[in-house]
Amino acid sequence: MQKKQPLRNIFFFMLLTGTIISVKSQTRKYSNEFLNIGVDAAAFGKSNAVVASTNDVNSGYWNPAGLINIKDKQLALMHASYFANIANYDYAAFATPIDDKSAIGVSVIRFGVDDILDTRALITSGGDITPIEELPRFSTADYAFTLSYSRKPFNKNFSYGVNAKVIRRVIGDFATAWGFGLDAGLLLTSKNKAWKFGIMVRDLTTTYNSWQIEDGIFDNDLGDDPRGNGSINALNNQEAPETTEITLPSVRMGLNKTFTINRDIFIDFEADGNFRFAQTNDVISNASFSISPAFGFEANFRKLIFLRGGVGNFQKVKQFDNTNELGFQPNFGVGFHYKGVSVDYALTDIGDQSVSLYSNVFSLRIDWSLFR
Repeated sequence: MQKKQPLRNIFFFMLLTGTIISVKSQTRKYSNEFLNIGVDAAAFGKSNAVVASTNDVNSGYWNPAGLINIKDKQLALMHASYFANIANYDYAAFATPIDDKSAIGVSVIRFGVDDILDTRALITSGGDITPIEELPRFSTADYAFTLSYSRKPFNKNFSYGVNAKVIRRVIGDFATAWGFGLDAGLLLTSKNKAWKFGIMVRDLTTTYNSWQIEDGIFDNDLGDDPRGNGSINALNNQEAPETTEITLPSVRMGLNKTFTINRDIFIDFEADGNFRFAQTNDVISNASFSISPAFGFEANFRKLIFLRGGVGNFQKVKQFDNTNELGFQPNFGVGFHYKGVSVDYALTDIGDQSVSLYSNVFSLRIDWSLFR
């Protein structure tokens, strides 16, 4: 196992070097893609089909209009690992009511890979190989800091919400970026509360990332290697990239229906559609836009025990013979809620049906009513 880790780190350094080079001053299909992963194991269990039903501290991410439904202060925490535990994905959020018609929340997301070997000094100018333990290490991480606000302006069955988010992206000492964007959401509930409709517009005004790249990284020499036996090779023969990234708006809409089986058992079904204004490998796509649907359900017993399932991430996956096959991601989850504490678990991509790797996701939510 220890021998594989340096190879993984070398691979990720090569991948991240390519990321620096590929930064362009243009609209990008997959800019800030870490913000599309999602948060909360309960949502993952439903394949992220929650934009109409979200109603807790995690609404700041899914649809800020849902924050208005919290009755007391709430705290949420989540951790997940990706790529055989090489990458870590962490999330924390806090929300509180302001009055009976408004609420506010804050959240932070980090997606990072740590302890990556800087292999530019792996082979010195003298032809020697630097021992792995002597190579410098660095981290790459993407951060999102979000401030959310929700309000019921005139009707108790209608609410809206807005997000202001700051993006921080760091690739070791090689490149850093700052970005800023706005999101907006609406939530409409029927009088009997059986039907809910939600819409979330991400990057409403487009989100801009401005990169700053280390001076000299594309020059012929960056200095001595860690042992003083020669020069560290720069990214020779590479053209310095442009430094502005633009993320286009995307829209997610959802329709949710609650069925009351008896006084103890309730089942929610939701169908969502994620619209992006670019041609992608989504199951519905043309030169102007693409659509990826998601479907999820949640059954609960006395709001204590929860069983969840869903399917989403419908993609056209290109095969080796250049034909396309349909890929999709089935998910499963369970949850427990007792006296203000909710613990949720999700297993994503059951059966390895999509190009994504499966992940085990855990999250915790605490309501301040626990302390009263």
